[in-house]
Amino acid sequence: MLYHSMQGISIASAITVVLLIWLGTLRNPFKAAYLFIKELLTSRKFLLLFFIMVCILLANKYELKIEDSMNYHKDFTPWVFSMEGHFVKHLQDFFHSSYITPISVFFYVVVFQSLLIASVGVYISDQNKVFVIATCFAIIMNYAVAIPFYLFFPVNEVWSYPPSGVSFLMLDVFPSFEQEYRPLSGLNNCFPSLHTSISVTMMVLGLRSGNRRFGIMTTVSAVVIIFSIFYLGIHWLTDMIAGTILGLLASNLGILFAKMSLKGKDGAKLQPRSNMLNNL
Repeated sequence: MLYHSMQGISIASAITVVLLIWLGTLRNPFKAAYLFIKELLTSRKFLLLFFIMVCILLANKYELKIEDSMNYHKDFTPWVFSMEGHFVKHLQDFFHSSYITPISVFFYVVVFQSLLIASVGVYISDQNKVFVIATCFAIIMNYAVAIPFYLFFPVNEVWSYPPSGVSFLMLDVFPSFEQEYRPLSGLNNCFPSLHTSISVTMMVLGLRSGNRRFGIMTTVSAVVIIFSIFYLGIHWLTDMIAGTILGLLASNLGILFAKMSLKGKDGAKLQPRSNMLNNL
């Protein structure tokens, strides 16, 4: 039932967001929504940054349409395969299990997007304004770097390249993936892996936020999602390496930019109540 439609996935994602915020803060998760709206209404700086983030996410949504309108037909998949060979096939064959597949699909489809949203909720709830801003900056940087690569350095998913010998295990659990989810993620939008870069970004921010519980949650999620991109037959090792580098850069630059943006009078008002920032 969960994977029969995007509506089911959306409901599961909403529930997962609530659970992640609750587990990450041990406080009422719905208060985070109130604090988030309050911040949007009282801080022009945050409102502008959030607007820019929404715009870059929309740009990613329409990237496939932009790509279709371009007269550009390069394919760098054979080059990537020539470098790494059958790494993904060997990993998939070694771990293949009817128990692992549904867990991998759940983390890839549901937890990935839920954790991105929950991160903002956790930091808002913690009154950790630096990391609320850092998350927005980091997301913007991830997508701003990835989109040009998707347009001008197209690499197809591993399973779709016959010489790889890899199976698309996603379809074992989510049979309608190509109809329901594919419009959100192009077949040749592999390099760099955004599932990797966003997961690594959330992990670094979680570990540096001072919230140890959430740091552990984001680390476990990143490990499972990175494993899943290979296990399900989607990404190449090259995609993961590039995504990891992007995630590390985006997260650390996000924190730097957030601290810079909160300096001075406005920054003094937005500091967290606790001494979390002493752990940075």
